[in-house]
Amino acid sequence: MTLRQGRFGAVAPSGACRSALTILAALGALAGAGLTGAAPASALQGAVALAPGVEYGQFDITGVAGVAHAHVLSVDLRDPRVHLGLLYPGTVAARAPVSRLADAQGAVAGVNGDFFDITEVQHPGVAPTGATVGPAIVDGRELKAAVPVGQRFGPAPPPGTGTEDVLGVGTDGRARMGGLTLDGSVGTPGGLLPLRGLNQYALPFGSVGAFTSDWGGVSRARAVCGTDTDRAAPCSTDTYEVTVRDGRVVAAADTPGSGPIPPDATVLVGREAGAQQLRKLSEGEPVTVRHRLVATDSPLPYRFALGGCPLLADGEPLPGLDDRATAVRTAVGIADGGRRVLLLALDGAPAYRAGLTIAEVADTLRDLGAQDGFGLDGGGSSTLVAREPGAAAAAVRNHPSGGTERSVPNGIGVFTAG
Repeated sequence: MTLRQGRFGAVAPSGACRSALTILAALGALAGAGLTGAAPASALQGAVALAPGVEYGQFDITGVAGVAHAHVLSVDLRDPRVHLGLLYPGTVAARAPVSRLADAQGAVAGVNGDFFDITEVQHPGVAPTGATVGPAIVDGRELKAAVPVGQRFGPAPPPGTGTEDVLGVGTDGRARMGGLTLDGSVGTPGGLLPLRGLNQYALPFGSVGAFTSDWGGVSRARAVCGTDTDRAAPCSTDTYEVTVRDGRVVAAADTPGSGPIPPDATVLVGREAGAQQLRKLSEGEPVTVRHRLVATDSPLPYRFALGGCPLLADGEPLPGLDDRATAVRTAVGIADGGRRVLLLALDGAPAYRAGLTIAEVADTLRDLGAQDGFGLDGGGSSTLVAREPGAAAAAVRNHPSGGTERSVPNGIGVFTAG
């Protein structure tokens, strides 16, 4: 694979992408420019300075299917004026274009995020929720947990990875890859029940899950469809739903409902054994619901996180990455010990629509200086937006492969204070 002349002004020698030393040197010089002044913005020829610590550029990559065109944001987290955060429409089960999300939250730039429940052709009468596969945290607050591995959408993940994998920024201000697992319980007069879901479109077989006001008003019916190993399996016929408000059961139903959930309420949805446990509850009985997302990779909590697929770890591509199927893709690279982040989205214009393989994306991130890499949703979802200095709104920089921006449930926003 070969990196070609582009707005980064780097021409790679022929051969493997990892030999692109000129582009590595340019990006490395830029990384140190934010605070020390060691290298001017022109270290990336043709790159655009969007804000302090944030640069945008683009370049060509020759892969197995032809030439792909990459759009990249380089974000220097060492600059105290810069931080990353979750872009989302305000509820889990909702979608909006990345440019609209960025403008609504005041981000200077951003990319699309996690894979999501986009279609439900296997379950007639059940509408897709639009909710994401993996966990999500916004401003240190948990939004949702991960669906079972067999319920994920998107291409097959690399071996050894799962739906709890996340990319985010910890309370120390450094970006990292890791995992988030749900720790929760439901306290009832008859004993403690394990809580196996939080605002997610699919619950584990035989479990109880919680839905809060963060879910939104979309139907919760999809949560009881499929199984832990088969997304297309029929919806359960053994279900029950209980609404808890101010610590007491206030309503119950035989099937999952829909509509907004009040801030002081939690809806518990059970399937199979979980439904049988919820049926034991009577109106007025006390119920306590406890849940938190626990980082499995570090004692430091995440300030922001979203799901996807690890591609690169400690400078090496994960074993078993697909090197045949090509597509337009979005990915994130972590460099300089979590102090620098690269947000990459491929162009979906007809000339470049063949895209790259997942293995090629991992190589590209490594050759841009990343030690760790993370894959996000691709295809028609791949979008990179950026707002020029002085502009009122963010503009789409790549060409989404569907011709227009796809509405997505979340993304990564780049925010600046100056």
